[in-house]
Amino acid sequence: MVLRIATFNVENLDETPSGARPSLAERVALMKPQVARLRADIACFQEVHGQERPGQPRALLALRELLGGTNLDGAGMVSTKPDGDAVYNERNLVVVTRLPIVAHRQLRNELVAEPRYLRLTAIPADPAPVSVGVERPILHVEVDLSSVGGGRLHVINVHLKSKIPTDIPGQKIDSYTWRTADGWAEGVFISSMKRMSQALEVRRLVDQILDAEADARIVVAGDFNATPEDVPVLAIRGQVEDTGNGDLAGRILVPVEQTVPASSRYTLYHQGHGQMLDHMLVTRNLLAFYRGSEIHNEVLHDESAAFGTDRKYPESDHAPMVATFDFD
Repeated sequence: MVLRIATFNVENLDETPSGARPSLAERVALMKPQVARLRADIACFQEVHGQERPGQPRALLALRELLGGTNLDGAGMVSTKPDGDAVYNERNLVVVTRLPIVAHRQLRNELVAEPRYLRLTAIPADPAPVSVGVERPILHVEVDLSSVGGGRLHVINVHLKSKIPTDIPGQKIDSYTWRTADGWAEGVFISSMKRMSQALEVRRLVDQILDAEADARIVVAGDFNATPEDVPVLAIRGQVEDTGNGDLAGRILVPVEQTVPASSRYTLYHQGHGQMLDHMLVTRNLLAFYRGSEIHNEVLHDESAAFGTDRKYPESDHAPMVATFDFD
């Protein structure tokens, strides 16, 4: 039977104050057809904000509204969350599916020690190295595909740190202006440390799964904030070209986006150029069932343009991607 797996960064999906625009209703009106078009059996969402109601824990109410009336309406959800039952206020990772979920967990600096670093440009100077904390966990969900003939599937939903430089004390004049060039450069360096820390943890998780089950079927999907040639993506893939070890060929992850024509292979439009920042990487044993991928980027706007405001473009600035597998 056919299985469709999707990934979609919904860009800070949240309710808005009364009178503010774009409203959640305006965003939902544009984005619901995108979700319906995916026809996803398993959907990995990023940047899903949580909402509160009096006397109730924070919940994914905005996402529920977006999914209403689609094939995922009322489907099971697994989300990243802080200690306790509530979800995070901002940027949750969520896996939605009607298929049985047999296990799930989140990881943040569990397989990789939290980096520590002595900042060079901080004002005042750091007396000792500080923690380079990772803001977002990784979400690992195990789904039972026996109803579609696929056994068990490990779904790893990720949102790696963006390339936006990390703030450094004393180095920002305002939100958009850095005091010095080397301060900006160090901020970029720290962000790259966070992104690589997450990438290494994902790769270690993949290897941990394969150590326990050599023929495990794994999908790593989400917003990598990195192009296919960037080190974080290569680190997670583990290509033989990089490790030099042919004995690891069975452990590499394959980007299914490669079957999309190059002219259409982008999920973000920035400064006039399409960039492939959202990926779906799969173990080689899934290629026998792989039938193709789609990137729904026809209406992507240039999010870097001066006029590209949320009010004019309430939809996400990322394009959703969906891959099809046929286990018959």
